[in-house]
Amino acid sequence: MTTDAALLLQQWLSPAFPIGAFAYSHGIEAAVEAGWITDTASLHIWLSDLLEFGAGRSDALFIAAAYRAQTPAEWAVLDAQALAFQPSRERLFEMTQQGEAFVRTLDEVWEITLDLRAYPVVFGAAVAAKDLPLETATTLYLQAFCSNLIASAQRLLPVGQTQGQRLLMQLAPQIQAAAKQGLDGDLQQLASVGFLSDIAAMKHETQYSRIFRS
Repeated sequence: MTTDAALLLQQWLSPAFPIGAFAYSHGIEAAVEAGWITDTASLHIWLSDLLEFGAGRSDALFIAAAYRAQTPAEWAVLDAQALAFQPSRERLFEMTQQGEAFVRTLDEVWEITLDLRAYPVVFGAAVAAKDLPLETATTLYLQAFCSNLIASAQRLLPVGQTQGQRLLMQLAPQIQAAAKQGLDGDLQQLASVGFLSDIAAMKHETQYSRIFRS
């Protein structure tokens, strides 16, 4: 990977990139409220399951499928599939708000115009538009996904900064494995058994006191 490609991916996936990722907990806030996540160890299990069975796995497939799509019509179909795959209102909101914000910034800064809403599909199409390496881009996307959720949990649990970084390091093999498994973009493999995460996202919709949007 060239230095230019590395810098671009780092910029796109930086916490400073204006998609508002910090505002979403992906259901973790409700899971903490329910007592399903209580400490670093249970957070590790939760994130591992997301990578292997939940949104981490499905996002990797959608990124690769969008990367390989050839026409706006193909992208539109993938976008619709990604949106339909979301298990709850807030999970759909999380995906579309980040995707639409990514699209606006791509258009304004890089003059890449995409009529898409689903964040992983937008990201995969942008990676293809800039001819960036797919496996590296997907790996860094999933690392950013986990990093954001760790940061969310740190606002809810006694998980320190050093603990959070250690956890992200420990998740690295699973992040890399999830990226590799999704590389063919075969949506026939699309599935999710992250049921407790999905239920947490649904519970969050009616949670009385909350600081995150999902």
